[in-house]
This record gives sequence, C-alpha cells and structure tokens, in this order.
Amino acid sequence: MGKKSRCKGCWGWCLVLIVLATIAFGIFISVKLKNRKSDSDVPGPPGSISKKYANALKIAMQFFDVQKSGKLVDNKISWRGDSALIDGSEAKLDLSKGMYDAGDHMKFGFPLAYTATVLSWSILEYGDQMKAVNQLEQAQDSLKWITDYLINAHASENVLYIQVGSPKADHSCWDRPEDMTGPRPLTQVNTSTPGTEVAAETAAAMASASLVFKSIDSAYSSLLLNHATQLFTFADKHRKSYSISIPEVKTYYNSTGFGDELLWAASWLYHATGNQSYINYVTGENGEEFANWGSPTWFSWDNKLAGTQVLLSRVSFFGPKDVSNFDILQTYRKSAEAVMCGLLPESSTATSSRTDNGLIWVSEWNALQQPVASSFLAVLYSDYMVTSRTTKLSCNGDTFTPSDLRKFAISQEELDNAIPVLDKISY
Repeated sequence: MGKKSRCKGCWGWCLVLIVLATIAFGIFISVKLKNRKSDSDVPGPPGSISKKYANALKIAMQFFDVQKSGKLVDNKISWRGDSALIDGSEAKLDLSKGMYDAGDHMKFGFPLAYTATVLSWSILEYGDQMKAVNQLEQAQDSLKWITDYLINAHASENVLYIQVGSPKADHSCWDRPEDMTGPRPLTQVNTSTPGTEVAAETAAAMASASLVFKSIDSAYSSLLLNHATQLFTFADKHRKSYSISIPEVKTYYNSTGFGDELLWAASWLYHATGNQSYINYVTGENGEEFANWGSPTWFSWDNKLAGTQVLLSRVSFFGPKDVSNFDILQTYRKSAEAVMCGLLPESSTATSSRTDNGLIWVSEWNALQQPVASSFLAVLYSDYMVTSRTTKLSCNGDTFTPSDLRKFAISQEELDNAIPVLDKISY
C-alpha cells in the first residue's frame, strides 16, 4: 500500500467517488450501531441520529442530482434543466440518462459503473440507516438513473457503449450542459475492440443493483441480472484491456489491468445468484492469476482488489461453511485483514502513506480518494466483525478491535474536514 503516481483521469469523477464513499461512511457515523443476532442484518437497525452527519448525507446525495443528464424528473436543483436528450441517437439508442463527469459533460462508462456498484453496496448494507434519515429513496433513484443508462448502453450481447462525447472538444468549451450544441460521438467495446475491465465493472454494477431492486421491482431486477450475466461472459471470453483496444482512453481513465474487475464482477454475481460457479471462478485459476493474495492495495475505480477481498470476506463471515473452496475464501478474508492492518496507524504493518497528522495520502492528485474509500472498507469490515461477534483482528502479533477500525474511519473524516476545499479538488 505505497504511493501511487498521479492519476491521469479527470478530477471530476474522482470527486464524485469521494462523495459516494462519504455517503456510506456518513451513514455509519450518523446512526449508532445496535447489534442483532441475525447474520443477514448488517450492520443492524438504526439508533439515535447525529444531525450533522444526517445533513452531510443529504447534501452528498444532492450531488447526484446535480450530475444528472437527460430529461429530469422531479428536479430538485433549480439551476439544472434537461440536457443531452439526443445522446445515443446516432446508434438509435437512448443514452440521455446517466451522469456527467462532474466538471465536464462527458459520460465515462468505467468510473460511472463503479459508482453504481459502490452505491449499490452502500444501499445493501446501510439501507435501513438511509431510510432513517429519509435518503433511501433518493439513493435508489440516483442508482436507477445510472442503471437505466447502462442497460441502454448494453446494446447487444457483445456490444457496450462506454463513452458519450469527445473529451478534447468538451474540455475546450466551458458551457452549461443545457446549452450543448456540438456532436456527441459514441465509443463502444465489442468482440473486435474488447474492453474487459469496463464490461466486467458494468456487470458488477448490474449484479449489485439487481439486489437493490429485487424486493422493489422484480422484473427490473431480473433485467439487470440478465445484462450482468451477458456482460460478464463477454468480458471473460474476450480478454483485452480497453486501454489497449482504445488507446485514447488512457488520457482520462486509464486501466492498469482487468483481472481485478473479473474477480469483482464474479463476486457480485455470486451474491446476486448464489451460483457456486462464481465462487469456483474466484477461488480457482482466476484467483491464482489475479487475486494477489496477501498484498494490500488501494480501493479505487481502477483497482477493485481490496473491495473484492472485503466483499468475499462477507461470505466467510456469514455464508454457509460448506460453500466450495471455503479455504480459498479464507485467503481472501486474510487479504482483507491485511488491508485493514495497513490502515490502522498503531499496527506494525501500517502503511507509511500518511500525512504527519495521519491522513492517508497516496497521491496529490484527487488526494481524498484513498482515505475515504479506505474508511468505507474499514467501516464495513468493522460491522462484519461486530455482527459475527468477531472480537479481534490480529496484525502481525498486534491485536485490534472493531472499534479501532471505526476510530480510524472517524479520524480520516475529521482530517478530511481540516483540508481547504481547493486542496481537496486538486486542480
């Protein structure tokens, strides 16, 4: 878990991801945990609410409304209006929905799909807490705004539109999305120009969202799961990085590899279907090739390994003990523990990538991605420990508790608030 080089992607969506991770983190802090005996209820029913975090969550959720493209419904942002209504028309598709890349009018499918996946995860784990502060429907609406777009972007079994707009043209023009008049070119991956990571991440988004909507709209949930299954098959069968197939994407959201997305997508498909073949996928030769067990990494739109390890540790904590290759699942859990140990400042294996005051500091570019994403995973893992009555985390001979992980997360939030806004944006 060392330093990273400067991210070449747009700062905009990284800021969205910071807000997104803050949502899940804020929910945990805003609603005090109450234990339950049921393993399926994580982290437990809502308790007393902290007003400052409830307000922060509300403001964070508004960010999604600000970013929406298309014909707005029940628009709560007075200065936003309909935009990009003919996106996708050149391919006879409706790609008007989705969300812009923060400071510009691009729609980048790779980070957008990741946003949907993590938002789904937040809703699945903390939906009761969101409901307690009247933000659950808002979160579900924002998620569906993205998944409606992703469904239409998956034009056929082996075709996925991954980008709308020209980055060069867009970044040379400063105007409102409502006033756009220029062309909106489309970029796709297919069997001739594969993009394993973006197809797999979109599969993960669809699979996780299918769980969110399963009890709300079963038909929509089934549609999402069907798309997820097809996209995963496409991603796995036609393995090639989209950064190689389409070199232009390197300037904005360059991928450093696709193995993590394959494991991430398979893990979500297991949770969505219960199909043991997906467990076999992550614990077999694909796990051996891509999992990088025991080597902690930073969770981000480009690298999902830490997220995959925490997600699969959920199976280890709460799943059936007769699941296939349970010993390999334990290896994922041990890798998740290594990530947690790297975050805890008092651990002998603590990462040195921190400021003098203790804020996780990996890169000066989009500097708060890593501390907030790390806080999200720490809160999740802490809740898994509490719910499963796992009292101790061992870090190379040092012993820590779930509350230590929560204290780490809170410390990152407090240090985050101490940073001036312009430093956060990192222009």
